[in-house]
Amino acid sequence: MIIGEAGQAAQALWGDVLATSGRVYGGGGKGGQFKMDPDELSSVISQWEDVLDKIVEDGNKIQSLVYAPKLAPGEDAVSGSYASTTSDSIAALQRQNDSMRKYAQEYIKKLKAAQTKTVATDQDMSGTFKA
Repeated sequence: MIIGEAGQAAQALWGDVLATSGRVYGGGGKGGQFKMDPDELSSVISQWEDVLDKIVEDGNKIQSLVYAPKLAPGEDAVSGSYASTTSDSIAALQRQNDSMRKYAQEYIKKLKAAQTKTVATDQDMSGTFKA
């Protein structure tokens, strides 16, 4: 289920990647908390790592465009402006890709930290129930 403008934007960017599992992960926490079991968390991390791989692939393609010659189609001012605008657009695309890559990397880092904490908490709690 896609909710709101942010959800629609994510779907436009990544297609149905977020909906392919057919389920929503986590939930049920009190006071704004978000809970999920370790298997769910592993699945979400794996999905984000797949998205990161695609972002990196796109970045490599964009990088090849950065170094491609930007020849104007003609020698007039309009053609020169076209080549300049193309370069500016590629640079903006690269900045956007870098931003998405950094975001995904940091998010994965936070998810892995949460996973480590969840596993440690589960292990601590399981000791309480042993006889």
